[in-house]
Amino acid sequence: MKNTVIKELQSHKAILEAFPVMNQLRTHLDEETYLALVTEAKEKESYRLFALYDRGEIVAVTGFKPMITLYYGRFVWVCDLVTNSESRSKGYGDKLLTFVHEWTNENGYESVALSSGLQRMEAHRFYEERMDYDKVSYVFKRKID
Repeated sequence: MKNTVIKELQSHKAILEAFPVMNQLRTHLDEETYLALVTEAKEKESYRLFALYDRGEIVAVTGFKPMITLYYGRFVWVCDLVTNSESRSKGYGDKLLTFVHEWTNENGYESVALSSGLQRMEAHRFYEERMDYDKVSYVFKRKID
């Protein structure tokens, strides 16, 4: 892990370089829609996008945004966290999520929250057993026509 670095992705070029990894989690997005959503979220929602590089190659990506709600107080919501399928189980997800925890603390927020699909049992194990997260609620979604 000594050849790893975490960088915030700010330019369109850098954001697009992360698309192949992000697309492994967000398979419904094409490159154009991904870029438009990231750009809008950065402008309107304080969304931050970071990549973990190993030897110059993106191996994991996270997107998060600081928020304030009555339930959680001041917290960081992890919108996206994905490790390249060819690079899993090497500690990259741990390192990137630990970076989010440190960012949260350094910027005066109190906790980190995230949602994980019901089918992602391996991810749930990672969050609960390895990263010490508590399962506190269900997330419900309704599409509005």
